[in-house]
Amino acid sequence: MPVIKLVRGIKPQIPKDCFIAENATIVGEVTMGNECSIWFNAVVRGDVHFIKMGNKVNVQDGAVIHATYKKSPTTIGNNVSIGHNAIVHGCTIHDNVLVGMGSIIMDDCVVESNSIIAAGAVVTQNTIVETGSIYAGVPAKKVKDISEELISGEIDRIANNYVKYSGWFKED
Repeated sequence: MPVIKLVRGIKPQIPKDCFIAENATIVGEVTMGNECSIWFNAVVRGDVHFIKMGNKVNVQDGAVIHATYKKSPTTIGNNVSIGHNAIVHGCTIHDNVLVGMGSIIMDDCVVESNSIIAAGAVVTQNTIVETGSIYAGVPAKKVKDISEELISGEIDRIANNYVKYSGWFKED
């Protein structure tokens, strides 16, 4: 049974069509859109500030979504995939974004739409990731513009696959 916990009188808002793995943790002021999925050992901690997710957001195994107390909430748009063991902290992620495995996005960053954060990248505080670009490295820098093939072949494909995968678990 997942840990879904009230904090300071505020309970997470999770639509019925979302999938929450049995060992995921979601606490406090968390609002999720439709068709979201929170996978095994993922933590979404809205205890110190709000976390708002759009539709079709998948938070993969071991990822952590958090914020900074009274300073930096976390807002995630639609059609966003947050890879295994990624950390998304006190930032804004727009629509159609792929956050690679093990990457870190720090406070007050903005990741604009149709972008990819490469696996293992560290997006340092206050960075603006430009629309349609790929950022990689430590610290993360723009490495190239994204192609339409990557938008449909990676960003859309992964988000849609996670809706499909979550359906497999709902059948049981």
